[in-house]
Amino acid sequence: MPFPSLRPLRLVTSLLLLACGLANAQNPPNTTAPSAPVVRAAAVAAPGPAPLQPDGAAPAPVVAPPAPAEPLSRDARRIYELSRDKLVQIRTLLRNSNTQASIGSGFFVSADGLIVTNFHVASQLALEPERYRGVYVTMEGQEGEVELLAFDVQRDLAVLRAKARTAPAPVLGFRPAAEALAQGERIYSLGNPLDIGFAVTEGTYNGLVKRSFYPRIFFGGTLNPGMSGGPAVDDAGRVLGVNVAKRLDGEQVSFLIPAEFAQALVQRAANAAPITQPAYGEVTKQLMEHQQRLTERFLKAPFQEQRHGNYRVPVPDDALARCWGSGRDPGFPGLNLERTQCQADSDVVAGDFNTGTVRLGYEAYDAPTLGAARFARVFSQSFGNERLQKRGNRHQTAAECTERYVDPGSLPLRAVVCMSAYRKLPGLYNMTVLAATVNQPTQGLLGRLDVQGVAFDNGLKLANHYLQAFRWEAAP
Repeated sequence: MPFPSLRPLRLVTSLLLLACGLANAQNPPNTTAPSAPVVRAAAVAAPGPAPLQPDGAAPAPVVAPPAPAEPLSRDARRIYELSRDKLVQIRTLLRNSNTQASIGSGFFVSADGLIVTNFHVASQLALEPERYRGVYVTMEGQEGEVELLAFDVQRDLAVLRAKARTAPAPVLGFRPAAEALAQGERIYSLGNPLDIGFAVTEGTYNGLVKRSFYPRIFFGGTLNPGMSGGPAVDDAGRVLGVNVAKRLDGEQVSFLIPAEFAQALVQRAANAAPITQPAYGEVTKQLMEHQQRLTERFLKAPFQEQRHGNYRVPVPDDALARCWGSGRDPGFPGLNLERTQCQADSDVVAGDFNTGTVRLGYEAYDAPTLGAARFARVFSQSFGNERLQKRGNRHQTAAECTERYVDPGSLPLRAVVCMSAYRKLPGLYNMTVLAATVNQPTQGLLGRLDVQGVAFDNGLKLANHYLQAFRWEAAP
């Protein structure tokens, strides 16, 4: 089963695409990545042929009737009227041409014009202020400049200020933290989906997302591109969360950032000076904190063992990552193949790309009738086919790799460790560890660990922790 995909909801207006997707922007590795496209969905049977027309002409297209729009409840209409003057659309414009580059949503939280939105909505203002400027647009069409005051990369939040307002801004208040949400409580999410107008969608509170590295609210409702940064409110119109992402392989499975983190950022931004220069230093600082927290959690939680024949391979604790297994026919007679894929829900937006992800994957081969020479050729080809960052791009350098044979425990391994440095985030690297067993003539196991946005020393700690967890358990 492929990894699930999340997607932030900022709208890139030039292409009507979801920007800054939470899937890795680079080519995913063979052993850890699904072959499904980025926009993933459950398997659906292919439709049968359309019926022929009476004259035997080409089949007429089958057009499904449009689904009727679900009417808003009385409560949703009340929430919409209560909140409409507090909502804004956030537009990022190219300074030279004054054309829109991206669109998101936001909401006023103070009378002096502070606006909460997502970091991925405002990231261009943080990283390329010389190229982009930001504006807010109210429901009535009033437009004004915004300035960026503070951001939280880890939780995907930003605070802007509306410049040159002549009247106090209408304000959405936050729900007190002491008033805990009840399972199934009604939630109303607001924003400007697809740049077609402000809207409200109804849903339910379903608790916090399991295994999410940072707390996220599971919103049982629909979010669409352009709603990023908009508020989610309760029946009293008080903000309980900020729209951030949705699952692409399900219906009405969306996510909110708990309001407490937005409140903390607003307090930090209240007396902050506007950010007018590229803020790569602050982004790097926050990503360094993220990778340190991530490393400590993985080193602290012992690996679980997964069995593939006599091999014992390390997989993360269930509280840290989801793992999926599958058996595949490699199309080679006499060869059996099993796969395992694990991924931590730990990635964060670092501008127009994501980082912070941890993935593990395994391919277990068994070919009792193939013969040692033929098996060695197939196994070596699989090892050599692993995709790496062979060429640099505007974000990263090409990977530099080292290879050696190691025997960290009960199982000798052929190991390769590769590092690729971030060009504008000094001290951070993407690391890949490949490990192949070399102890059996017709059996083998290929493992891969990918860690994005990690400090060099922490990367080596994780690589060592990973390699030492492989074991061979001889049959009694």
